[in-house]
Amino acid sequence: MRFRAKIVDLACLNHLSRIINTIARLAKTCILRLTVCKLYFILSDKVANGGTSMWCELNQGNFFDEYQMEGVAAEHNEIYLELVPENLSRALKTAQSAKAVKIKLTNKHYPCLRVAVELPSLSSSSRIVTHDIPVGVIPRRMWNDFREPTVPDFDVSIYLPVLKTMKSVVERMKNLSNFIVIEANLSGEMNLKIETDLVSVTTHFKDLGNPPWEDGYQSSARGRDLESMAEACIDIKKLQQLLAGQQVNPTKALCNIVRKRIVHFILLHEEVSLQYFIPAIS
Repeated sequence: MRFRAKIVDLACLNHLSRIINTIARLAKTCILRLTVCKLYFILSDKVANGGTSMWCELNQGNFFDEYQMEGVAAEHNEIYLELVPENLSRALKTAQSAKAVKIKLTNKHYPCLRVAVELPSLSSSSRIVTHDIPVGVIPRRMWNDFREPTVPDFDVSIYLPVLKTMKSVVERMKNLSNFIVIEANLSGEMNLKIETDLVSVTTHFKDLGNPPWEDGYQSSARGRDLESMAEACIDIKKLQQLLAGQQVNPTKALCNIVRKRIVHFILLHEEVSLQYFIPAIS
């Protein structure tokens, strides 16, 4: 089992750093899955137990100048590692002006990802700062626990408003309640609502548009009244965490609502897709 990679392009490095910073705000620990073409950051708190889950997918070719990996076996050419994303985020922050960054899976006293940051220096020799990030190697028998979550059969799919606007609305509402109701319909309308014994506040968004899904998706939305709302009540802190952590600046952001069960967010950037599932509170 081997993995090594190198980034020379500063723009790619800073972009990767922003993505990992976003992930660090969403997950205390996560699984890093390495394949020949892609990297995945996975959080799978069982949604059934009220936990959130996340699936972030990156094409390695868009970030790394060199990338080599050999999985646990020829027919299972993948590596699954458990790590604290905050540690990786910190290591990459030291690389803001680096000449190059090398990442390598090593096992001196324990398995770790070694991040070697080559910094420019005034003399001819360069300075290298090394971070060893402890990782746990996930055995093959447990890989199925970290498969891509299936897109739920949703009642409504809708594009999100500008995330900064949504973030400021949610931050204000967070002071009034622990829960927020997200509701949307197939006419491009979405409402964010909180209702307590003392106060009822609703923010309306219009003309957001509904994504066109291929056959097989949104079957439960077919034939529905376009004006009727599907809603889910979720933990406002989890939503705020998603919006506050955003440094990926998605080109497309949408959410799928499964009535009273789950809200599924999808944030897309050219070479990154981030899915985030927040279960509804009954």
